[in-house]
Amino acid sequence: MTKLSDITDHLSELLSIQTIGDYPQALNGLHLENNGCVTRIAASVDACEAVLVQATKRSADLLLVHHGLFWNTAPFTGGMYRKIRAAIVGNLAVYSAHLPLDIHPVYGNNAILANSLGFTDLLPFLPSKGQPVGLVGNCAVSRDALIHSLSATLGSPVHHCPGGPEFPKRVGVITGGAGSEIARVAAAGVDTFITGEGPHWSYTLAEELGVNIIYGGHYATETFGVKALAAHLSEHFDLPWEFIDHPTGL
Repeated sequence: MTKLSDITDHLSELLSIQTIGDYPQALNGLHLENNGCVTRIAASVDACEAVLVQATKRSADLLLVHHGLFWNTAPFTGGMYRKIRAAIVGNLAVYSAHLPLDIHPVYGNNAILANSLGFTDLLPFLPSKGQPVGLVGNCAVSRDALIHSLSATLGSPVHHCPGGPEFPKRVGVITGGAGSEIARVAAAGVDTFITGEGPHWSYTLAEELGVNIIYGGHYATETFGVKALAAHLSEHFDLPWEFIDHPTGL
């Protein structure tokens, strides 16, 4: 058994929660507390009803998520009421980290994905909300090989626009929904951009800008960080953990 406050203090320091800018609805940190004790950790991408219910059924008392309770702000009625009630009755605390987890150099979605794909000389790029939110590095394989490797890493098919070179040199990585940043990405000297999803027009703009864009799926590209963070907490505090998979297909 570990004090919830010990875990949240550790996470806040590890992820620099207080200093990293983010969207207002992210509200990084503890979203819902429990009775103050943690014996089992669950991790998932979204704090949706299905996940919170599953977490309580699996006897977790702390849920780590990337997208917290307040992205879709709504009155505490219907599904919002049901999931909050399930968490409170089940003594489930909810802790959320959005951009602080995306950009973390060790446990971040960007870093884990970029390193798994073998990119070298990684550097932060693309400022947003007060800090860079992506990574850019060198690529030594063909576009086709990169697409195959990304699909294997994600465990699901990817969609791509072959607007750039067949043999990429500079590849940018921003997990989640960064396709709308394609113009700024191209201006940064990136010839191939990996993200989760983007608006319809991002595909044709990538063609016109001469950039490959590879959409790996918003959900699929953001499973890495919560898993790595939960594994770290498990080792640090000697607590069991598990991942609750609830893919959206987007």
